[in-house]
Amino acid sequence: MNAADVMTPDVITVHPDTPLDQVISVMLENRISGVPVMDKDSLVGIISEGDLLRRVELGTQPRRSHLLEAFATATSLAAEYARTHGRKASEVMTRAVITVGDDAPIAVIAEVMETHRVKRVPVLRNGKLVGIVSRANLLRALAAKLKALPEPLPNDRRIRMTVFNVLQAHKWGNRVAQLDVTVQDGVVTLWGIVSSEEQRMAVRVAAENVPGVTQVVDRLENVMDSGTVVPIA
Repeated sequence: MNAADVMTPDVITVHPDTPLDQVISVMLENRISGVPVMDKDSLVGIISEGDLLRRVELGTQPRRSHLLEAFATATSLAAEYARTHGRKASEVMTRAVITVGDDAPIAVIAEVMETHRVKRVPVLRNGKLVGIVSRANLLRALAAKLKALPEPLPNDRRIRMTVFNVLQAHKWGNRVAQLDVTVQDGVVTLWGIVSSEEQRMAVRVAAENVPGVTQVVDRLENVMDSGTVVPIA
């Protein structure tokens, strides 16, 4: 099992010039803790919750003693100022993005996450962004392994990508937050956050109509049940 088997292919991204308040809105609305920054077709950075914790508006910016500041380089102080005061994505993003190839084994991905202490890694194919793997993706893969299920068949991989493509073709489908799909022997399991029972039903019906699907397991969460409102429009 590799990155292509577990990744979320439709990645939510922002542009380097996206205002920071919009970046935060994207993260909150989609319940994601990090978002890649794309300049046209190039991955130029990533913004995580950690990049936003030290902010002058919150009074949480780093505070050094006069002695430590005296030994700090002008470059490091300038970078720190931009990160704590910046108002657009390019000013606060992490530029050295940790990535993996779409053929990377999940064992390697887990090691990369642990070594670099990151919660998600963008997936590249020939230098182009094709997906993202989060800790949740790996946990779902682990759950399948613990059930002693065999490796996904090539047909399961086709079904998974077809379900994603079908959902992304519809407004109600491409607005499912944290959407993930797992497939084993034609059995599709849907994960994500919907805003209504109507949206849940439409997503389930769309999956049921994909050729090769033998059963659909609904693990979707309706935010209205918990009283949490996530904008979908």
